[in-house]
Formats: sequence, C-alpha cells, structure tokens
Amino acid sequence: MSVVKINVLSVPADMREELERRFSNRAGMVESADGFEWFELLRPVEGTERYLVYTRWRSEEDFQKWQSSQSFARGHAQAAASAQGEGQGHGHGHGHGQGPAATGSEVWTFEVAETAGPKA
Repeated sequence: MSVVKINVLSVPADMREELERRFSNRAGMVESADGFEWFELLRPVEGTERYLVYTRWRSEEDFQKWQSSQSFARGHAQAAASAQGEGQGHGHGHGHGQGPAATGSEVWTFEVAETAGPKA
C-alpha cells in the first residue's frame, strides 16, 4: 500500500517565487529514488499561504531509505546550511538568496486507502 508524505510549508507572498525556483532547480533528484511514485508542488490559490509538497512512495520504508540517502542530503544541504544562519535579521531581511523560503513546515503522513484514474 502506497504512503503519501505532504510537507506543509508556510511561505510569505514575497518568497513564493524563490521557493518555486529552488524546487525547479532541484527537480529530478527524488525521481530516481527506489520506491518513489509521485511528486507535486501545490501552489496555494486562496485562503492560505501554505504550499503542499506532495510525494507518494511504495512504502514507508522506501521513504525512510530515501530520506537517509545521499541525494536527500545533497538536496537539502543548502537549506540546512542557510537555516543555521537564521538567528539574525529573522523575518524582515531581504537577502532572499539565503535562508529558507518557508517560515515554517510540518509533515503529514497518509496511507492511500483508495485511488482512481481517468476512465478509458
């Protein structure tokens, strides 16, 4: 049974373009992971500033394996490194090349109970 991980990112309006640019630059890294099934970056339209990063995996074990893999580490090293310098000027600075684009994040986990595609 597939497992879905949704990373919920709170992204201020002035950082949306930066967030999307970072994701498109990283594109292709997760696709080669064993057990990876699907990825989507969902942009909010109204009522929220939160982006949803949707990934679907063959199993929880496959997701955990990818998370501890080298490609995950490489893909997230830049964000982690910039997050360490987050102490000063937090919130109002305009050095958008550095630091996380999101002001907060949480991960939701779901099992796929039912699925359907378009009828032939």
